[in-house]
Amino acid sequence: MPESVSIEIGGRTLVIETGELAKQANGSATIRYGEQNVVLCAVTASERPREGIDFFPLTCDFEEKMYAAGKIPGGYIKREGRPSEHAVLSSRQIDRPIRPLFPEGFRNDVQVVATVLSSDPKLDSDVIGVCAAGAALAVSDIPFEKTVAAVRVGRDEQGGYVINPALDEYHTGGMEIVVAGTADAVMMVEGGGHEISEEDFLGAVELAHENIKKIVNAIDELAKKAGKAKREFPLLTVNPELNAWVRKAFKDDVAKAMRVIEKQERNAAFDGLNREAALARLGPNGDPLLRAMLEDQKNPEFEKIIKGMEEDELRVMVVDEKIRPDGRKADEIRPIWSKVHYVPRVHGSGVFQRGQTQVFTAATLGSISDEQRIDVLLDSGNKRYMHYYNFPPYSVGETRPMRGPGRREIGHGHLAERALVPVLPAQDEFPYTLRLVSEVLESNGSSSMASVCGSTLALMDAGVPISDHVAGVAMGLILKGDKYAVLTDIQGLEDALGEMDFKVAGTTKGITAIQMDIKVTGITIDIMREAMTQAKKSRLFIIDKLKETIERPREELSKWAPRMIVLKIDPSKIKDVIGSGGKVINKIIADTGVKIDIEDDGTVFITSVDGEAGEKAKSIVESLTKDVKIGETYMGTVTRLMNFGAFVAILPGKEGLVHISQLAPGRVERVEDAVKIGDEIMVKVVEIDDKGRINLSRKAVLGGGTENGEVAHSERPRERTGRPRRRREH
Repeated sequence: MPESVSIEIGGRTLVIETGELAKQANGSATIRYGEQNVVLCAVTASERPREGIDFFPLTCDFEEKMYAAGKIPGGYIKREGRPSEHAVLSSRQIDRPIRPLFPEGFRNDVQVVATVLSSDPKLDSDVIGVCAAGAALAVSDIPFEKTVAAVRVGRDEQGGYVINPALDEYHTGGMEIVVAGTADAVMMVEGGGHEISEEDFLGAVELAHENIKKIVNAIDELAKKAGKAKREFPLLTVNPELNAWVRKAFKDDVAKAMRVIEKQERNAAFDGLNREAALARLGPNGDPLLRAMLEDQKNPEFEKIIKGMEEDELRVMVVDEKIRPDGRKADEIRPIWSKVHYVPRVHGSGVFQRGQTQVFTAATLGSISDEQRIDVLLDSGNKRYMHYYNFPPYSVGETRPMRGPGRREIGHGHLAERALVPVLPAQDEFPYTLRLVSEVLESNGSSSMASVCGSTLALMDAGVPISDHVAGVAMGLILKGDKYAVLTDIQGLEDALGEMDFKVAGTTKGITAIQMDIKVTGITIDIMREAMTQAKKSRLFIIDKLKETIERPREELSKWAPRMIVLKIDPSKIKDVIGSGGKVINKIIADTGVKIDIEDDGTVFITSVDGEAGEKAKSIVESLTKDVKIGETYMGTVTRLMNFGAFVAILPGKEGLVHISQLAPGRVERVEDAVKIGDEIMVKVVEIDDKGRINLSRKAVLGGGTENGEVAHSERPRERTGRPRRRREH
């Protein structure tokens, strides 16, 4: 029979159910939140552990189906394909807090699939997916140490915190942070804000944890009523005899290798601590059992022991001896070098290097039509600013196939993108689409934060008027019993063997983006406060270094960047610019080579690398939408000749009549004597009648003394069935 529990979170009812859907999975749970959001999560584990691996094979997927929002996918293909960026980021938000909570040595494949069955377009389901995963694991028979849940925190216009805000509330208080954790501690933080203070951030985390505890308690209550008994799964353990022998045989080698400062030399030293070296030290007369285990390539115990020794040695060095592998102090930043305008053709570029981490970022400016169109469940709108992060294998001296971006690359790109958004100029101030691409050329930790710094350089080099420099730094944590050390600007080894990766980006005024992942069962607010204090000090130091390279955005755009002309027209005139079937606007584009984008409110964006072409297009658009005014003169073209006068086109789509009496200062016997079709003549508008018909005078321009209104409406021939009636002369 299905069971459920319910609580109030953020002013909405959260209902957690199990026992009705996906019953063949090891565990499943459905969460209903508010009026429209429903997420199902099912978790399964393989019957046997995967052999020959030294990692936990966990896969998390967040499935967004368009039916959940009552939509049909756009484009030619109507079946959902590769996951959207939002789905990838949501999958990572599930993976990161739950991965550390599985038992050490667990090697069975585990798959977590969260599917959005119903979606409120104004309320993100990603945090519900984390809660559903926590509930599904809690009621399953899969070993899992502590229940996990998550909430999002925003702020209202008065600065008060809001739990699980709607999309339109994200920007009211300038903060949006996702926090995941257990009843005891925080496991993950992801989010950003409009230059928020450290204390405001920590206050949001504390409030989030209070609500997480409520959800965890509800899930645990459901597990007691409907949860399965946990099964016994085999755990990978190391043979005690092998462990003792390896630790004794390689103790000095690990200690020596850990103290090699240069990354590649250190890696080479660690690579030398391999099975071949172990077999050589064991010798031909060594223990046959140990030899058999070392020769078994499918047995990962040796590598696991060496990695454990590396972790232990790092803890001794950092916590007890106060020494980091590269010789730095705990709060010391690696040497920084940066340069702008590194390549000539791109619109803006920057190189940022910190230690052995080097990132090149290129900025490209485009028109409004270059925005990324988003077709997802949420009403998130189009993206005017995009940041992409690439991590080629050569950056770490490796070889591997290069295909599409992985989840890590998407996540790091999104983090850097979030960091820069608060300092970007408003669209009405700088009406460009912005695309930044960060190429990691060398990596030894904190490459995502280096891409934030590189993006600041590239944007300023491109002449984008961002309001401030943005810098980022990654903080680490090394635990040894009750003692710990918080590390600034962690390198790859400290990230791989440490307990925390805490990335903080921001300006001199406050935080713009933050991401925290841990590998233990949680950290306290006090440790987070200490890490953030060190991060702020480091961030300000890095910003000073960036200012030495480029103090402010360039006054002029790159000569290769497109120029943007913005003008406003009457929305009712948009049809005149576009023309039937787009004929008019397409002709303007073909004749001038510009790009034209028109908003529904009548805002026209003309983009062109050639400034003269842009001005020409602007002139054409203005002429198409300009209103004819009495008393103004125009250079027009004669289009038709009648017995009573000539019709003259004075603006695109606007034609007026010059009566025969107004063609010249003297008397004109025949219209053909004064003008011919195709002649360009200067005319003055003397009347616009109540039907919008325009009467013109050439005589007034040539000095004939005609005043406004001299040609009376009654003098204009009446029209019948579209043809002027012949006027009888006396």
